[in-house]
Amino acid sequence: MPGKRITDHQMTQYKRLRVTHGQETSAAKVGISVASARRLEGRDRLPSQRPERHWRTRADPLSEFWVSEIEPMLQTEPDLMAVTILEELQRRHPGRLGDSKLRTLQRRIRQWRAEHGEEQMLFFAQEHPPGRLGLSDFTVADELAVTVSGQPLAHRLYQFTLAHSGWRHACVVLGGESFQALSAGLQAALWMAGGVPEEHRTDSLSAAFNNLAEQEELTQRYDALCRHYGMRASRNNPGQSNENGAIESRQRSLKTALDQALLLRGMREFNSLQVYEAFVAETVRRLNARCVRAWEAERACLRPLPVRRTIDFEELDARVSKYGVIRVHAAMYSVPSRLVGHRLKIRLYSTRLQAWLGGVMVFECERLYGSVAQRHPRRIDWRHMLPSLRRKPGAFARWVLRDDMFPRSEYARTWEFLHDRLPERQACRLMVELLDLADRANVVVELAGVLVEQLERDVIPDIEALRGRFAPRPAPVPEVLVQLPPPSAYDALLGACA
Repeated sequence: MPGKRITDHQMTQYKRLRVTHGQETSAAKVGISVASARRLEGRDRLPSQRPERHWRTRADPLSEFWVSEIEPMLQTEPDLMAVTILEELQRRHPGRLGDSKLRTLQRRIRQWRAEHGEEQMLFFAQEHPPGRLGLSDFTVADELAVTVSGQPLAHRLYQFTLAHSGWRHACVVLGGESFQALSAGLQAALWMAGGVPEEHRTDSLSAAFNNLAEQEELTQRYDALCRHYGMRASRNNPGQSNENGAIESRQRSLKTALDQALLLRGMREFNSLQVYEAFVAETVRRLNARCVRAWEAERACLRPLPVRRTIDFEELDARVSKYGVIRVHAAMYSVPSRLVGHRLKIRLYSTRLQAWLGGVMVFECERLYGSVAQRHPRRIDWRHMLPSLRRKPGAFARWVLRDDMFPRSEYARTWEFLHDRLPERQACRLMVELLDLADRANVVVELAGVLVEQLERDVIPDIEALRGRFAPRPAPVPEVLVQLPPPSAYDALLGACA
């Protein structure tokens, strides 16, 4: 083929075939052209035995610049690129060197670096005995374009893998690379594996290592976590992801497998986060089925688990303000108004928040994370605010948290409509009564549909009519018919007993 030299093996095979075959057949069998075969007919030396060539077929376009200019540049700054050097030469010598000389310059520089350049960093393949090393890492999975209930799901994937067998465990993480996410994911993986490796390696996670210290220093929580499971903590050098190759390659394979499974599924929309988490778990299960034999051998080498798990949450204190809210890590949460003035013990998990008072959990909700668009997120439950709003409905108009409490967008549109059509006091009272009806009758979705219909017809909602339509009605009292037996029945019963 053009551009390829004839090898010693091809020439030997061609000479052997020519004894019994024609020239064209022999050339076709060894993969050379007929013209090349003709040149081989009279040769008695192999291609590798040709004398070395010491002459040039054309003039060297870089001869007058190499020693005087190019080589000194490379000796001073070995990382200079060929295109940079060519542009500098064109600036110094206008019209002498064209862009077509770039490829020639690149080859010459590559050859110079091979002979005179600096020593390169080598990679050392490692052997991983079973049960020795487990690795953890987070990866951003936004490129999967997953949506939950019609909204894009911005999330990460936490993955734990055992280096010897390749067994893995993965879970969905909604926030950042926090200690809570690391602790929850790692403990779930260890208990699913049924054992503990000797060493646990991560990259330079701020949740695990104090990266501001001059020496490697574990955070207190991560150190306690590793000591609880009897693992030795380690990390790769900053910026050297190749040192975690056993987990980095599996991050790519996991996202590839998820993307292929989503393509096969035909859609990337999920009804809930729990359904998506089950989808990820099923994909991981199929990946683990590929390494069953190695996994069985490694599982036997894992260390036993402790008696129980350790905590996977952060504990904080928060006082409920007179506005019925608490602030936790720049996020605002509303709580039942009966807790106003109390100091709560907050347990902050990776996905949820729990509030405890005197050993009793009094509140639980989904954890919020800040984003570029909303650095201080809010979760205002309208049911927490309704008892006070019913007593003071006029406060609704200029309440700073008003727009965050609407249960659905239809109610926000209804408020804008009422605010434009009615006096402020009357609009506030009607809006609070509508929210109260939705809460008492548990008809948030049904009432929202009716409100949209009335907005489209430009009709102000009639609260009395809506109460008659949606208000809960007491169950009808059943009519019970009691039939008394005749007195003679008792005489017969007493006679039978005697």
